[in-house]
Amino acid sequence: MAVAKTSVLILDCAEPMALAEFYATLLDAETQPGADPDFIEILGNDGARLAVHRDRGHAPPSWPRPDDSQQAHLRILVSPGDMDEAEREAIGLGARPLDTKDNGGPLDVRLYSDPAGHTFSLAASAPSTEAATERRL
Repeated sequence: MAVAKTSVLILDCAEPMALAEFYATLLDAETQPGADPDFIEILGNDGARLAVHRDRGHAPPSWPRPDDSQQAHLRILVSPGDMDEAEREAIGLGARPLDTKDNGGPLDVRLYSDPAGHTFSLAASAPSTEAATERRL
């Protein structure tokens, strides 16, 4: 029996409300500010939870520079036929493309940084494997 379970992934940033609104819009989710204005949760309609937290000294990773790591990577699943639309929406919300080259893998994966510099990807998902393999927020 497991003694722990995943609760929420928390991303540090300088502007929590701006980053929360970015992910809430991109994921068609709701923001849930709490008593602490520096901590905001994003609740997905699929039960996924993400949060953002103010870190006044936040320095985004400079990945994909070879001498720097991405620190964390958020994978967001998209229906294969909706990848171009999802990419336009993400960029329109403030995402910055990092690498759109074909990675040679089984999925169409496109890499970006969010407005605070965190790495995330949009990945085309096959409906039959989506729930079993990619519910990782």
